[in-house]
Amino acid sequence: MSPSASPDAPAPPPGARAGTRAPAAPPPPGTQTLARGIAVVDAVARGHGRLRDIAAETGVGRSTTHRLLQLLLATGYVRHLDDGRYALGPALIELGYQALQENPVADVAAGPLRALAARVSDTVHLAIEDRGQVLYLDKIPGTRGAEMRSRVGHRMPLTRTGVGKALLLDQPERWREQFVADRRVGGDASDGPAADVLTPDEFVAVMEASARRGVAFDLEENEPGILCVAAPVRDASGAVAAAVSVSATRPYMPPARVESLVPVVLGAAAAVAAGLGYRPGGR
Repeated sequence: MSPSASPDAPAPPPGARAGTRAPAAPPPPGTQTLARGIAVVDAVARGHGRLRDIAAETGVGRSTTHRLLQLLLATGYVRHLDDGRYALGPALIELGYQALQENPVADVAAGPLRALAARVSDTVHLAIEDRGQVLYLDKIPGTRGAEMRSRVGHRMPLTRTGVGKALLLDQPERWREQFVADRRVGGDASDGPAADVLTPDEFVAVMEASARRGVAFDLEENEPGILCVAAPVRDASGAVAAAVSVSATRPYMPPARVESLVPVVLGAAAAVAAGLGYRPGGR
């Protein structure tokens, strides 16, 4: 925290400093304490475990941060580790599980995802867009190849992931702006194997081609050696509600197999969409 920062200065939106989440709107008047508490939990979730680090990350004074942490400890939202650091608490596990179970997409998709995983033997993902990022709702690891860094509850940039591109297929007005924003948040080119391979114009051209086919690809843009085929899942209104993908390491994803997976992934996405009430031609 800078020396001029006031202990009572408003906390920035959760995730604003780390650059890993989309900026949130300013908190409504009278909710400053709640906003600070959320910022503290968010900082702990991003790995800031020491009081001084949490205070610096949130911009909240150390005394106020300490009081908030004591309340969060008492309510189970954070816990104390043996080395004195703070970590997320059991209350959040319970709430996260409940939120996941209450999401209709995750519930409807369970059967089709498992059928897809059994058919392809590769990693299968289900994701939605949340606060301008990919949020993974489900993951079924593949039975071959390397383990991927994705996990349920993990967030990734929209324009660097197959599921993220699939989520954006119906929104051409966002393609260029989101691409630029994701690169700015991601930092230098070392953050991603293909961070600077495409220009904004080239990315828009890729998205136009993907939108025509109704399927998106990740060709090692998110993780070196990992390729992905993804398709959007539509709800009863016809809007894109989620995305389904199949990912595998390069040896299992030659160009011919990538192409052969297109109808398979589209079929799985259609099965989930049918469960959400989507009817092709009825939009």
